[in-house]
Amino acid sequence: MVSDFRKKKLVHVFTAFFDTNKSGSIDKKDFVLAIEKTAKLRGWKEGDVTYKLLQETLMAVWEGIQSSADADKDGQVTLDEWISMWDNFSKNPAKAADWQRLYAKCIFQLEDSSNDGAIDSEEFSSVYASLGLDKVEATAAFGKMAQGKDKVNWEEFEKLWNEYFASEDVNAPGNFIFGKTSY
Repeated sequence: MVSDFRKKKLVHVFTAFFDTNKSGSIDKKDFVLAIEKTAKLRGWKEGDVTYKLLQETLMAVWEGIQSSADADKDGQVTLDEWISMWDNFSKNPAKAADWQRLYAKCIFQLEDSSNDGAIDSEEFSSVYASLGLDKVEATAAFGKMAQGKDKVNWEEFEKLWNEYFASEDVNAPGNFIFGKTSY
């Protein structure tokens, strides 16, 4: 059973980051739009190596989500299917599916715009602002997530990622990994 707190976090990720066309479900079209939006954000053009890598990564993530969550095999993942999938994940985050680890790494690399192996507050808040979230709130979320440090590296980010999807602790630093300070 998913608590109201975890459900609010899962709804945030579903609506803010996955249902890009706001249809109420996630499907392949959402990932095509996400590729276009991300490429534009980074200045990547179709045909660029980085564009192709992003496209391959996000299509692999879509296939993973579809195979993990699309219970009725209709080519769409509803909010209920999404929540059920992450509830299963929360029972054993150490056994994350390949696509879940791939998506976490993709988000980390997107946020690490300087490619120095760590995310700082400006990198973090700029990405979330470009996705329509409040930059001031994203900056505050980074502070809570980073727990007073200037940067978050991949190993720390991966732990925070798992914490976001599995933790019931409202004070856990992982709760802030998607740019919000409250749920």
